[in-house]
Amino acid sequence: MSQWPEFTTGERVKMLRGKRTQEDVANASGVSLHTLRKLEQGGNVSLPTLLRIAEGLHTDVSVILGQQAPRRGMSPNDRAMLRDLSRAVHDTAAGILFDPSEDAAPGPADLAEAASRLWRVYWRGAYTDAGVLAAPFLRSVALYAKHAPAGQEAAVSALLSDAYRACGLIANFLGARDLAYAAIGHAMRYSELAADPVRVSMLGSARARVLLRDNRVEQALHEAEAAAARYEPTFSEQGSGLLAAYGKNITFAAVAASRLGDSARAADLMSQSHAVAARLGRDVYSNGMQFGPAYAAAQAVGVNVALGNAGRALEIAGRFDPTGLTQAAHNRMMLDVALAQCDARQWDTSVDTLLEVCSAHPEWSRHQAIPGIIIQKAGQASTSRLRKLSQILGTSPTVRLA
Repeated sequence: MSQWPEFTTGERVKMLRGKRTQEDVANASGVSLHTLRKLEQGGNVSLPTLLRIAEGLHTDVSVILGQQAPRRGMSPNDRAMLRDLSRAVHDTAAGILFDPSEDAAPGPADLAEAASRLWRVYWRGAYTDAGVLAAPFLRSVALYAKHAPAGQEAAVSALLSDAYRACGLIANFLGARDLAYAAIGHAMRYSELAADPVRVSMLGSARARVLLRDNRVEQALHEAEAAAARYEPTFSEQGSGLLAAYGKNITFAAVAASRLGDSARAADLMSQSHAVAARLGRDVYSNGMQFGPAYAAAQAVGVNVALGNAGRALEIAGRFDPTGLTQAAHNRMMLDVALAQCDARQWDTSVDTLLEVCSAHPEWSRHQAIPGIIIQKAGQASTSRLRKLSQILGTSPTVRLA
């Protein structure tokens, strides 16, 4: 029996469509019936079109490309981690806790150390490892909340918000959409209880990230812009945390606008993002959030790729200093660079860039959609390079995108 990556893109779309008619899926996707028929018959389509079809099929573009099987083609370790993460999120929210003696409950110093370690692993892009840490961290925070002395309600709520947000971001990255929505919802509730504007603002970009991954792009744009407007810092406010959270929301709004093809809106939002980053003067790392000049520049590369400005994206990347980026953010930017090179018909250069990232970080790369897109588009690149990439990613290059 053929494995999912061995089918053509058109065959996978047809199987995902199931009993729905081509007309139904075309209407849901906002593409013409002719375009969908062409794809199912083995024709080429553009990346924006493929993204719209993925939305109409209620799936990830990585599934359509064969990079992941339906319902998340994950390793046994990924699945085991997600099961435990799901139990931790739902059990703690329901008040189901393993309750040792009060003396065994973790203290603030223990939790601070655990949180720091979790975010370091997360920033490396080792999301499965981060999930292994996140589940016990959330349980420990819940135990601490149960035994915390009076007067610590705001601090406890802040910790719970951070723990649930970490779980939500990890679940979102691995495609566990329902768990991501639930965890981010719990995080938002506790950030409101903590009355902490920084954490509330940070959750705007977190929720926008989940919506983007779910192809709900217009809602992601609205969420990010609303979160930015709710807590826009004044010039009298010097706290870097709120300014960074505001900048990240503006940046995510720009990303969403670029996915919608709104170049004017995306350019205006990115201009604001760069202004906020310049005001900060450095990249800020706080509770799992990064924002600053390096982060804004990296996102500008991706925004220009999405808008079809490959030359501009490569120009930004060519004068970019990545030293301020986390490993995960740097990896993601290099995927955008590879896609821009591919769009500029620099086939072998694109695949070389992709090989560098995927060879160094194979587990991270397997959960990204862009490598599969490049493999499908770069049909004129060296066959040996494409074969090596396919082995790393577990894909089979079958149909090129237009």
